[in-house]
Amino acid sequence: MNLIFENSVAGRKCVEMPACDVPEYQLPASLTRQQAPHLPEMSETDISRHYTKLAERTYGVNNGFYPLGSCTMKYNPRINEEMASLPGFTGVHPLQPEHTVQGCLEVMALAEKYLCQITGMDEMTFQPAAGAHGELTGVLLIKQYHKMRGDTKRTKIIVPDSAHGTNPATAVMAGFTCVNVPSNAEGGIDLDKLREAVGEDTAGLMLTNPNTLGIFDKNILEITKIIKDAGGLCYYDGANLNAIMGQVRPGDMGFDVVHLNLHKTFSTPHGGGGPGSGAVGCKKLLAPYLPKPHAVAGENGYTMDYDLPQSIGRMKAFYGNFLVVVRALTYVLTLGQKGISEASRNAVLNANYMMHQLSDTYDIATKGHCMHEFIITLDKMHKEKGVTATDIAKAMLDEGIHPPTMYFPLIVPEDLMVEPTETESKTTLDEVVAALKRIHAMAEENPEHMHELPVKTVIRRPDEVKAARTPVICYHFDK
Repeated sequence: MNLIFENSVAGRKCVEMPACDVPEYQLPASLTRQQAPHLPEMSETDISRHYTKLAERTYGVNNGFYPLGSCTMKYNPRINEEMASLPGFTGVHPLQPEHTVQGCLEVMALAEKYLCQITGMDEMTFQPAAGAHGELTGVLLIKQYHKMRGDTKRTKIIVPDSAHGTNPATAVMAGFTCVNVPSNAEGGIDLDKLREAVGEDTAGLMLTNPNTLGIFDKNILEITKIIKDAGGLCYYDGANLNAIMGQVRPGDMGFDVVHLNLHKTFSTPHGGGGPGSGAVGCKKLLAPYLPKPHAVAGENGYTMDYDLPQSIGRMKAFYGNFLVVVRALTYVLTLGQKGISEASRNAVLNANYMMHQLSDTYDIATKGHCMHEFIITLDKMHKEKGVTATDIAKAMLDEGIHPPTMYFPLIVPEDLMVEPTETESKTTLDEVVAALKRIHAMAEENPEHMHELPVKTVIRRPDEVKAARTPVICYHFDK
């Protein structure tokens, strides 16, 4: 497929601009171009066809199965978009007087109320723009807590080996030393190793539960108690909240602060890099340190509270990605308490059904039931047949299926992390299971052919390292 500039034909036109009906103004020469911009010369039909072809090359949850583990690529209800498109939300300016944006402030206050109920937190900020941004906010709250108490010896954050890759990076960025704790045979945290790791220098723990292996740690109350007894605080990575929302709350597990991916769990399309919202909730002991300002209800309506002298400051300009909050609130109000609980149950049901259906063909990394996602390991096939997890993922592209998360978590060799989410039907799951079994049979019969896949996609196997490090992002004109 040609670039739009390559489809340009000199002299070809799309629309004619009407004659100017006001006096022309000549800009100073210093502000004008020295040569005309490189705009493609095309007809309206050609333009329409070009962008239609581009749209056909994109892939999202509307196109098919999208089991990207730990990303929760669920269907996003249309009503969310309709609410986020209301002129009263899209037409506001962040510098408007508070009395003119009461509806927007009420959205933020209501979203905080309901999301705190779901997570077991007391207060929440919507400033962080994404999950990792929320992580940093949460860890900075922990840092500020110890600082305000004069407890400067707490310099270490404990992170399990099954954690999201951003967790250790966040801890270091916040100025802490990261202490890694291994998993036990069941995939949870090794309690003995955890006890060895904690001490007077422990600032806190970063953990998600269920973890990246799709396992709910049965020792979670003991884990948070060990940290608390050592004087540390517990941070909950909300990447996997979709598995437990409406069932159990991080606040009831002993966590002091949590970030949520509103763009994942609470249903905003998040392909292509955004927009996102890494909302951060916390217990009362951390509330004074939340980013300011904070939407609160007053006698004369809602206001933004800037009187937070111990705040960590702003994490983002103004109030975060507001329309993502609108979508999240719409999602929560649409489902209600019963629907939120049903969504998490169905997410767990779908994952377990799919795992069970594949367990006679593929090696599953963990034993027993999973939560919202499960791990396939191709380690044995790799050693025996030379077929890698990448090969299986590429073969899925030819089946019209988006591959799962690959090579994560790092503690499982040649792994694929599969998260079907609650929005997929049994029919779809059965079709995908059948496709994966066909791929497995092909790998057994003709392993060398697997290295050539995909063959039906627009591009085959690009040099991924080169594409990431030296991308061609600019079109060079002849003149």
